[in-house]
Amino acid sequence: MSSLPRLPIFEAIASRDPKAPAVIHSVSGRRFTYGDIIQHVIEARTELEKTAKGSRLSGERIAFMVENSYDYVVTLLSILATDSIALPLAPSFPPNELRYILNNSEARILLASDRYKSKADEVLKEGLDNTPVFSLVEKRLKGKAEEPKFEFTEESFSNGGMMLFTSGTTSRPKGVLLPESALTAQAKSLVEAWSYTPSDHLLHVLPLHHIHGTVNALIAPLFAGSTIEMMFPFNANATWERLAAPFLASKDSGPEKEKVTFFTVVPTIYNRLLSTFGELPEEVQAAAKQGISPENLRLNISGSAALPTPTKTAWTELSNGNVLLERYGMTEVGMALSCGLDKNDRVDGSVGWPLPFVQARLVDTETGKIIPLGGEVDANGKEREGEIQLRGPTVFKEYWKNEKATQSEFVDGEDGNGKWFKTGDVAIRKEVPGAGKSAQEWAKGPMYFIRGRSSVDIIKTGGEKVSALEVERELLSLPQIAEAAVVALPSEQWGQKVAAIVVLKPDATGKGGKTWGVMDMRRALKDKLVNYKIPQELKVLENGIPRNAMGKINKKSLIKEVFPELEGQ
Repeated sequence: MSSLPRLPIFEAIASRDPKAPAVIHSVSGRRFTYGDIIQHVIEARTELEKTAKGSRLSGERIAFMVENSYDYVVTLLSILATDSIALPLAPSFPPNELRYILNNSEARILLASDRYKSKADEVLKEGLDNTPVFSLVEKRLKGKAEEPKFEFTEESFSNGGMMLFTSGTTSRPKGVLLPESALTAQAKSLVEAWSYTPSDHLLHVLPLHHIHGTVNALIAPLFAGSTIEMMFPFNANATWERLAAPFLASKDSGPEKEKVTFFTVVPTIYNRLLSTFGELPEEVQAAAKQGISPENLRLNISGSAALPTPTKTAWTELSNGNVLLERYGMTEVGMALSCGLDKNDRVDGSVGWPLPFVQARLVDTETGKIIPLGGEVDANGKEREGEIQLRGPTVFKEYWKNEKATQSEFVDGEDGNGKWFKTGDVAIRKEVPGAGKSAQEWAKGPMYFIRGRSSVDIIKTGGEKVSALEVERELLSLPQIAEAAVVALPSEQWGQKVAAIVVLKPDATGKGGKTWGVMDMRRALKDKLVNYKIPQELKVLENGIPRNAMGKINKKSLIKEVFPELEGQ
């Protein structure tokens, strides 16, 4: 009889009705069940062991390039089933970046689907420090609806997990080793906090080499027995049509589409959806509004980058009252903080409270002392800013082969209960009237408000500290601005000065009908921000601010590109 190791993810999948839908390919309509997953993971695990030619795979890194599909799910889980470390690669990356990841991770095996065979060949042809075994992933389209015959084995697994590389927005990408136990804790934390159920139908439009797409939108719903519908790459019109499909009065003869109940994406996707809604036919508009209304779309989440208030407001108006839920996380810890399910707990600018299983604290950026609950304001009545530090079972194990970086990012706990991970993100914490009153026990007390990365988003000018994210939020509230990034530039007078890089909307005009400029910006912000927070410089870009796949901006690279005259300063 076939077997699988007794890991929580496999126990969860095996506990579901084997005929229940697990993964759907949105375009083709092909459906795969929880029973299919078990059967195909067993088959794929056998193929992996054949590729290894009998040598032990426990703890080895297995890299893979597979499109967002059922095959990705089977490939990821089959790697976990060999006690190996799954390393998902982004096919969109250029060969030199993929070679860096393969070299840094010391990958033992490189798997690729037929679609990405040529890309894999290109990566390998120039040679690697430790050339991995190359193998193609077999397409698994012959689903079996009957209950699979298998047994759990009591194998001692402790070396498997996943390795994701940081986005590299502040330094060279590092391999983050997430043990299987951390992935399980992250997924179970979200299932509890966001109430995933087998009734949920999640529309997945995210890349699958980031924590957001892999844990939040794949592993967590699999734990809960939800249905995941793959629709990648993101296309605004196609997404609107899919959200609208169950509610169209005139439906084609194609298969019935279930309503989408769960949608988690980045702010840029919400912005794109909002900007293209008016282009849809009236019938699709009406159906799409019904599709995203609170009674149908149970939960809409925004993350991976700060959510502009105008975007949140516009989505609520369009959806007839659906409020976007904000949360905070990173590659090293999965999700750490989240607003609650109750609408009163989705406070503008806040990322909520520590999630289940997560311990969080603030450490004063000036004194290095822990900010206790109730001590969020200093003797002068000023809010105390602190670095967010985290610990618990959701935290990563190490930066791969980088002991120095690992040690520098952890600090001993005074209570002897383990080390704290220093996130490098600065926040304030405060009570919000009306929030924290729901039945969710973890969503209580003062809420966290992110001020930004200590390395790039906290600007020290003339003895004052400025949150770049706060200024960006206000810039984006102006009707003339479509995109904004706030950065620090060197200043002989102030140490640093605040500068804004923006993209204007097509109809943006300044005083007297002239091009909207720095003085127009300063006048518009005069009643919104104290003077030292208002940007002294303004740069206008024509073609958008460069972002990575998750909507993040590499501000160090952006400064070099937009202000080349500062090179070397």
